[in-house]
Amino acid sequence: MAIVLRSPEEVEKLRASNRAVALVMKELRRAVKAGVTTLELDALAEKLLLEMGAKPAFKGYRGYKHTLCTSVNEQVVHGVPSKRKLKEGDIISIDIGAKLDGYYGDHAATMPVGEVDGAARRLIRCCEEALAKGIGKALSGRRLFDISHAIQAHAEGAGFSVVRAYVGHGIGTSLHEEPQVPNFGEPGTGPELKPGMVLAIEPMLNAGVADVKVLGDDWTVVTADARLSAHFEHTLAISADGPDVLSLAP
Repeated sequence: MAIVLRSPEEVEKLRASNRAVALVMKELRRAVKAGVTTLELDALAEKLLLEMGAKPAFKGYRGYKHTLCTSVNEQVVHGVPSKRKLKEGDIISIDIGAKLDGYYGDHAATMPVGEVDGAARRLIRCCEEALAKGIGKALSGRRLFDISHAIQAHAEGAGFSVVRAYVGHGIGTSLHEEPQVPNFGEPGTGPELKPGMVLAIEPMLNAGVADVKVLGDDWTVVTADARLSAHFEHTLAISADGPDVLSLAP
């Protein structure tokens, strides 16, 4: 599949779908607390998206049955909402996608449940910083793996490992488009970044080894050593004026 360059009009439609996921994430942050189930968070997210006129992008995708992916503690990505209650000291990664007017939005964030220990705070902070480092390299004329290398260098420099089995992606009228956006790579390589490219950049960092495995539900990805993992994601458009982050809440 070729890399698609989106018109300014299409970018504005993508801004609307990403604004929807950003607004829902803002509400989910308020809802995350000890005693809440991940299924309750999922129901809230679906309700809010539908009220905005958007559809959950993940629901029905390859048979997935929920609006959110909710990955707790050692779960890396694709955690399935359930009756599991969050506990004080947990961390949770919430990934949400929406489809609005034919265009997709995608956004993820990891957050603490109440008070968490220093190691968890450092992991969350580093993952969010790594995303910011990657976004900072999303400049017209640079190469795709400049983004990847910036994420990898920041994460590994802080002593964390970068998940290699799962990567970011292009996004537009499909949830996953070309190019793939790994969180590791050689700077100065990969496709040239051009205005109109729309990317979902999503570092996944582990406190221990980079290796992961998939649980028996065929969805939930966990760290191989059962140590913590964090995940952040923003959707952005490459522009002549620098990265245009579409999934920021107003």
